[in-house]
Amino acid sequence: MSFFNFDVPIVSKKQSAFSICDVPGLWRVHWQVKQRVILSTFYTRHDQACLLWAVVSAAIFSAAQFLAMNWFTQAMIASGLTVLCVVGMVALTFHFSAEERLIWVLYGWSLLMLVGTLITDLSLFLGWGEILGHLCPLWLGISGIGYLITGLGMRSRAFMLIAVVHFLVLQVLPYVGLWQPLTTGIIVSGSALLIAEIQWDANGVCGYQGSVEANSQA
Repeated sequence: MSFFNFDVPIVSKKQSAFSICDVPGLWRVHWQVKQRVILSTFYTRHDQACLLWAVVSAAIFSAAQFLAMNWFTQAMIASGLTVLCVVGMVALTFHFSAEERLIWVLYGWSLLMLVGTLITDLSLFLGWGEILGHLCPLWLGISGIGYLITGLGMRSRAFMLIAVVHFLVLQVLPYVGLWQPLTTGIIVSGSALLIAEIQWDANGVCGYQGSVEANSQA
């Protein structure tokens, strides 16, 4: 048996809000006008955690790019939001992680986020100029490592490819100049949003893949 499941596509569109059986905390979104379906999708707790990170990371990096805010104030707000996101992520995904024996992935993400926050704050308070000048590469690399360990834990090619994209953008980042915060935000936030919106290859992880396949075969 291979490490990855090559019998399923790397990514695919979620079929509908009703292509998944009820699981704790599931959100179903179904908009229909008469016989025309406008939108039909769903969000597991894992998806919800990704949406949370997408919104918060977009806000943090957009503020860094466009708002003339004091760096210390900005760092404190960003740190507070990151810690709240870690708490929210753990609350949303702990049960799933325990069932799938992926607690180490959840703890890995939490540790990466908290260590990144600590390094960022210390670099500001202690005047670590070298790190201050490379905060965007720092966070892009941290996020890439997070997707790498997730890809290994879930045996998912989708997460592995997202990690590769992060590491490739690291090489491009020096050439975008003053637009590094926006570029980093697009990659970090966009990746989390993508994972929330699509079905990815993880052998039934998060509940919906197996259900979708079962329904499509019925």
